[in-house]
Amino acid sequence: MADLYTNENFPLPAAQELRRLGHDVLTVQESGLGSQAIADESVLRFAISQRRAVVPLNRRHFVRLHEENPSHHGIIVCTADRDFVGLASRVDMVIRSKSGLEGQLARVNRGG
Repeated sequence: MADLYTNENFPLPAAQELRRLGHDVLTVQESGLGSQAIADESVLRFAISQRRAVVPLNRRHFVRLHEENPSHHGIIVCTADRDFVGLASRVDMVIRSKSGLEGQLARVNRGG
Protein backbone atom coordinates (compact mmCIF):
# COMPACT_ATOMS: atom_id res chain seq x y z
CA MET A 1 0.00 0.00 0.00
CA ALA A 2 1.02 3.61 -0.43
CA ASP A 3 1.86 6.47 1.93
CA LEU A 4 -0.26 9.40 0.75
CA TYR A 5 -0.67 13.08 1.56
CA THR A 6 -3.90 14.77 0.50
CA ASN A 7 -4.09 18.52 0.04
CA GLU A 8 -6.89 20.79 1.23
CA ASN A 9 -9.16 20.32 -1.74
CA PHE A 10 -9.13 16.51 -1.68
CA PRO A 11 -12.37 15.30 -0.04
CA LEU A 12 -12.04 13.77 3.43
CA PRO A 13 -14.54 10.95 2.69
CA ALA A 14 -12.31 9.83 -0.22
CA ALA A 15 -9.24 9.96 2.05
CA GLN A 16 -11.09 7.85 4.61
CA GLU A 17 -12.00 5.33 1.91
CA LEU A 18 -8.36 5.14 0.84
CA ARG A 19 -7.52 4.28 4.44
CA ARG A 20 -10.17 1.58 4.43
CA LEU A 21 -8.49 0.20 1.30
CA GLY A 22 -5.24 -0.09 3.27
CA HIS A 23 -3.33 3.08 2.40
CA ASP A 24 -1.59 5.27 4.98
CA VAL A 25 -3.21 8.66 4.37
CA LEU A 26 -2.18 11.92 6.02
CA THR A 27 -4.41 14.91 5.27
CA VAL A 28 -3.18 18.48 5.19
CA GLN A 29 -5.52 19.19 8.11
CA GLU A 30 -3.98 16.40 10.19
CA SER A 31 -0.50 17.69 9.42
CA GLY A 32 -1.40 21.01 11.06
CA LEU A 33 -1.18 22.91 7.77
CA GLY A 34 -4.91 23.08 7.02
CA SER A 35 -6.80 26.35 6.45
CA GLN A 36 -3.56 28.22 5.79
CA ALA A 37 -3.78 28.47 1.99
CA ILE A 38 -0.38 26.76 1.72
CA ALA A 39 1.19 27.10 -1.73
CA ASP A 40 1.25 23.96 -3.86
CA GLU A 41 5.04 24.04 -3.87
CA SER A 42 4.99 23.84 -0.07
CA VAL A 43 2.46 21.00 -0.15
CA LEU A 44 4.75 19.02 -2.43
CA ARG A 45 7.83 19.88 -0.35
CA PHE A 46 6.07 18.64 2.80
CA ALA A 47 4.99 15.42 1.04
CA ILE A 48 8.58 14.86 -0.07
CA SER A 49 9.86 15.44 3.48
CA GLN A 50 7.39 12.82 4.73
CA ARG A 51 8.18 10.39 1.87
CA ARG A 52 4.54 10.45 0.74
CA ALA A 53 2.86 10.69 -2.64
CA VAL A 54 0.67 13.78 -2.86
CA VAL A 55 -2.96 13.44 -3.99
CA PRO A 56 -4.42 16.79 -5.12
CA LEU A 57 -7.42 17.85 -7.19
CA ASN A 58 -5.74 20.92 -8.69
CA ARG A 59 -4.22 19.04 -11.59
CA ARG A 60 -2.64 21.82 -13.63
CA HIS A 61 -0.48 23.13 -10.78
CA PHE A 62 0.83 19.73 -9.75
CA VAL A 63 1.49 18.62 -13.33
CA ARG A 64 3.64 21.75 -13.66
CA LEU A 65 5.41 20.98 -10.36
CA HIS A 66 6.14 17.45 -11.58
CA GLU A 67 7.60 18.79 -14.81
CA GLU A 68 9.78 21.24 -12.88
CA ASN A 69 10.97 18.70 -10.31
CA PRO A 70 10.27 14.99 -10.87
CA SER A 71 12.23 14.10 -7.71
CA HIS A 72 9.28 13.29 -5.46
CA HIS A 73 7.49 10.25 -4.05
CA GLY A 74 4.63 10.43 -6.52
CA ILE A 75 1.88 12.80 -7.57
CA ILE A 76 -1.60 11.44 -8.26
CA VAL A 77 -3.67 14.24 -9.78
CA CYS A 78 -7.42 13.71 -9.68
CA THR A 79 -10.54 15.15 -11.26
CA ALA A 80 -13.13 16.35 -8.74
CA ASP A 81 -15.82 13.74 -8.20
CA ARG A 82 -18.68 13.66 -5.69
CA ASP A 83 -18.57 9.86 -5.82
CA PHE A 84 -15.96 9.71 -3.05
CA VAL A 85 -15.86 5.91 -2.89
CA GLY A 86 -15.43 5.73 -6.66
CA LEU A 87 -12.69 8.38 -6.56
CA ALA A 88 -10.81 6.48 -3.87
CA SER A 89 -11.26 3.22 -5.77
CA ARG A 90 -9.77 4.74 -8.94
CA VAL A 91 -6.81 6.16 -6.96
CA ASP A 92 -6.30 2.72 -5.42
CA MET A 93 -6.39 1.06 -8.86
CA VAL A 94 -3.74 3.46 -10.19
CA ILE A 95 -1.51 2.78 -7.19
CA ARG A 96 -1.91 -0.99 -7.56
CA SER A 97 -1.15 -0.82 -11.28
CA LYS A 98 2.31 0.66 -10.67
CA SER A 99 5.39 -0.99 -9.25
CA GLY A 100 6.10 2.24 -7.36
CA LEU A 101 5.16 5.90 -7.34
CA GLU A 102 8.65 7.39 -6.97
CA GLY A 103 8.99 10.22 -9.52
CA GLN A 104 5.72 9.24 -11.16
CA LEU A 105 2.83 11.46 -12.23
CA ALA A 106 -0.46 9.56 -12.37
CA ARG A 107 -3.82 10.87 -13.52
CA VAL A 108 -7.18 9.78 -12.12
CA ASN A 109 -10.23 10.91 -14.05
CA ARG A 110 -13.85 11.13 -12.97
CA GLY A 111 -15.82 7.94 -13.43
CA GLY A 112 -18.77 7.52 -15.72
